[in-house]
Amino acid sequence: MAGPVVRDSIVDGDGLRAVVWFQGCSRHCLGCHNPESWDRYGGVEVDTDYIKSKLRTFRGQTGLTLSGGEPMWQAEAALELVRFAKQEMGWTVWAFTGFLLDDIKNGRDNATPAMWQLAQELDALIEGPFILAQRDLTLKFRGSKNQRLLHLKNGEIVGVE
Repeated sequence: MAGPVVRDSIVDGDGLRAVVWFQGCSRHCLGCHNPESWDRYGGVEVDTDYIKSKLRTFRGQTGLTLSGGEPMWQAEAALELVRFAKQEMGWTVWAFTGFLLDDIKNGRDNATPAMWQLAQELDALIEGPFILAQRDLTLKFRGSKNQRLLHLKNGEIVGVE
């Protein structure tokens, strides 16, 4: 897995959360908050076992958030971390993606089966690319009006914000 960085956060989902930042995104949204993450090879490859060992040291966290870049492009590694966070740490897991859940589920927009497996394990998904013309800083956990915060159970939407 290339380039995730582990740090504490209080803004990337409900509660105090750990965040894994994934390297690589081909969308290149104008106004992206993290353009340094676009280059797929711009980070440092980190073993998922190393990330898990770091996450085990955190105290007070209630969840894990996958951000980037595009976590869906590294779905297999992300899925391993999600299952670890839920099963061993008892955390909720959120993810940010430029994909739409419906496209992930139906294999559109270059979505893979591994992406759908990942989505089925998430508790929340912030979906959709950032669109600068729809920027709205009043939105909870989102940057533009086209993005939705989906609460999920087994990949099915149980709530929308």
